Amino acid sequence: MQRQLYTADHEAFRETVRTFLAKEVTPHYEQWEKDGIVSRDAWRAAGRQGLLGLAVPEEYGGGGNADFRYSAVLAEEFTRAGAAGLALGLHNDIIGPYLTSLATDEQKRRWLPGFCSGEIITAIAMTEPGAGSDLQGIRTTAEDRGDHWLLNGSKTFISNGILADLVIVVAKTTPEGGAHGLSLLVVERGMDGFERGRNLDKIGQKSQDTAELFFHDVRVPKENLLGELNGAFVHLMTNLAQERMGIAVAGIAGAEHLLEITTQYVKEREAFGRPLAKLQHIRFEIAEMATECAVTRTFLDRCIADHSDGTLDAVHASMAKWWATELHKRVADRCLQLHGGYGYMTEYRVAKAFTDGRIQTIYGGTTEIMKEIIGRSLLG
Repeated sequence: MQRQLYTADHEAFRETVRTFLAKEVTPHYEQWEKDGIVSRDAWRAAGRQGLLGLAVPEEYGGGGNADFRYSAVLAEEFTRAGAAGLALGLHNDIIGPYLTSLATDEQKRRWLPGFCSGEIITAIAMTEPGAGSDLQGIRTTAEDRGDHWLLNGSKTFISNGILADLVIVVAKTTPEGGAHGLSLLVVERGMDGFERGRNLDKIGQKSQDTAELFFHDVRVPKENLLGELNGAFVHLMTNLAQERMGIAVAGIAGAEHLLEITTQYVKEREAFGRPLAKLQHIRFEIAEMATECAVTRTFLDRCIADHSDGTLDAVHASMAKWWATELHKRVADRCLQLHGGYGYMTEYRVAKAFTDGRIQTIYGGTTEIMKEIIGRSLLG
């Protein structure tokens, strides 16, 4: 079906992204995968190309355009290129809104120019060894010491954890407040007591640095409080819909790309003297996946349009995240099977997509959490 979501400007931006990927990412990606981390040069190149801070006001060096469709284009093209390691979506669509909507004018002047140029790489630290989706379980504490907060605790599974120059940390500022006693504190590279653990060894997304973070009596200046004191729960809930939409967009784009390369493969690969595509079972498999992708794409495009207009609610964002990521998981498994033994070889894109995409049903809120949000909205 002909997509009606994008304008000529969005498609021009798509070409810019593709050129950037071909020049600055693809030639280096294999080495980044071996290193377990991407080069900071790639972040600066993304800044020069205008791919960072798309929604940040122009006065701070950003694109000044809050149209989420540009972020969707970015997610689609990075997914098709298999370049999950360079986490521009995390930077732009998850952390960016916290800085643009919650930061004071002084904080914006301090952080946003570097955010847009690629000199400042960002991360957000919520998950702890004993607390994931349950914010009430967070144990990291920030004690009010007059002119600063004294931060103690640890975080794990933090994307951009090694590279990050600026980390938004979720910490307990009012112990008896539960989930409503949490605040957002910005920890910057070089602060005494802020240490990074190992770069975690994952089954996929090898070049995306994911780390443990430790905070030992870190003196965080009062001016590094982001948003309202004890307001983290509301701030986090406000921005989760966009995070989940970004993951959903990557999910459907990945499924569509897997379908493309697998369709081509079964046309070329022969078994029993004829192409696999001539076998009825193969045709049925392709037909089923193509239909599922087409139906999902229609729903996702509607959600993207609604989010760009500011009308998408948390329930439909949860539906999109659940459905698109679970679809990607199913399609990746089926496409690997259709590739046979070659699908298990890491040099084949289907194998890499199988491992890289597996995290999608977990981060940003698990499938089970998405179902709970949807079910609660319907049943109370």
